[in-house]
Amino acid sequence: MSELGTKEYGTGHEDPKVKQMYHNAVGDNISDENGLNDPIDATDMYRMGKEQQFRRIFRLSTMIMFTSMVQSTWEIILIAPVGGLINGGLAGLFWSYIWTFIGFCFIVLSLAEMASMAPTSGGQYHWVSEFAPRNCQRILSYMSGWMATTSWQAGAAGGSFLIGTLIQGTIAAYNSNYVPKRWHGTLFVFAIAAIEGLVNSNFTNQLPRIQKVMVFPHGLGWIAVVVVLWVLAPHANAKEVFTGFTSNFGWQPIGLSLMVGQITSVYFLILSDSAAHLAEEVRDASKSVPRAMMYSFYGNALVGFIVLVTFLFAIPSIDNILDPEVNVSGFAVIYVLQQATYKGAIPLLTMILCVMLTGSIDANASTARQTFAFARDGGLPFKNFLAKVSKGHNSTVPRNSVLVTCTITCLLSLINIGSTVAFNAIISLQLMALMATYSISIGCVLYQRTIGGGRQLPPARWSLGKLGTPINAIAFVYSNFIFFWTGWPGAANPTKETFNWSVVMFVSIAIISLIYYFVSGKKSYTGPVALVRIS
Repeated sequence: MSELGTKEYGTGHEDPKVKQMYHNAVGDNISDENGLNDPIDATDMYRMGKEQQFRRIFRLSTMIMFTSMVQSTWEIILIAPVGGLINGGLAGLFWSYIWTFIGFCFIVLSLAEMASMAPTSGGQYHWVSEFAPRNCQRILSYMSGWMATTSWQAGAAGGSFLIGTLIQGTIAAYNSNYVPKRWHGTLFVFAIAAIEGLVNSNFTNQLPRIQKVMVFPHGLGWIAVVVVLWVLAPHANAKEVFTGFTSNFGWQPIGLSLMVGQITSVYFLILSDSAAHLAEEVRDASKSVPRAMMYSFYGNALVGFIVLVTFLFAIPSIDNILDPEVNVSGFAVIYVLQQATYKGAIPLLTMILCVMLTGSIDANASTARQTFAFARDGGLPFKNFLAKVSKGHNSTVPRNSVLVTCTITCLLSLINIGSTVAFNAIISLQLMALMATYSISIGCVLYQRTIGGGRQLPPARWSLGKLGTPINAIAFVYSNFIFFWTGWPGAANPTKETFNWSVVMFVSIAIISLIYYFVSGKKSYTGPVALVRIS
């Protein structure tokens, strides 16, 4: 294999092998209706045994925008830093971001190569099915599919919840007569889910255009936030930001607190694999998808670092941010911006909300595609319903999966009415399930590169080359390391109110999926590898 990211195969119609496989895939149909006149995409779909059901409406540029919007790193840093402030403080959040970025470099590199080997909406569970040891391919792939579905559904609900409660928090911060209720936030989530369903059910073909418009506030809006905070906000000193490790109602000693608090930085940097779940709608997917994953990850991480440092300097008191009587909004970003520019914070918050709304629409699209793909392969109940592709005006969309995803978002948001702690556990469940899929899929590729001798690894146009084994090894160890910490509660000596119930939820879903597997799934799910054609 060649060096990092440079391997090519089947470079055009001139290659007889590609030409024959292309003809096998599309026959005499050279229509551009679904983007099938790209021989590489057609060959990849043919090799994986998949029918081209979607129009390939994304190109590299719009897929970079899409993935960047799903990640929304600098926006999430502003909206959801509290876990890191509780466990680790200012310095803990800064340094955990550094080492989390380094660790995720190896994870994203590994995932990007797998996305090039098998560019399918299934993502991790498909890769596990192709690359796992033959005697456990089906069960490992099946469990990965359930974990991936769980993670993306929980993540879609979590993102919508953040937007809904940020709207509520902004109202509370600027209207002293407003008494926030948890059910108010849930209603806002319903409204966000309705927008997601409307756009992704009826205007799928407009998604690339939406990215082109919203890339401006996402790509440039952080500059306005940084300038406001540097010029107008009160500042902490450098010693507090870079060496002020604290545990604010969190764990002791401080080293343990840092390990728990690092999960906040993980939340900042996840979801570059969203591009993989749109792979069947991307032109030249085996090259464009891994590139989109890498460019969006590094771009988001760099901007996120600048915003994080600026934000940490603008926090003169963690105690004030954590005190609900002082910070009535419940959001650190609202409190900090109000200290800098009281009413001037409103347009900045509006901009952040608009970008986050676009990211939630995109996340809903990725979640629906992942759910659709797993149902298509027989891994979920009501598979025929969830795997149905609806055709409309210039669009193809898994509308049933989109609407089911919106429904699940609404149902999960109902938990917030009873307990915000329970809903926070759903966010932890997203990370726990996601890390499980990373660990299993990367572990399978590592197995093939070492014990398996690489016999089951198809060629990759975006390849890690000779660096693949050490990169996969580090990514595998790191993903397991993060998996271990995702289930820890934020506070020491947890009560039933502060316990992290994601562990219970994760184990329960694993048990339910296993029961379903032996009752029904074993008959309907053979795994994607069963359809793969040897090229």
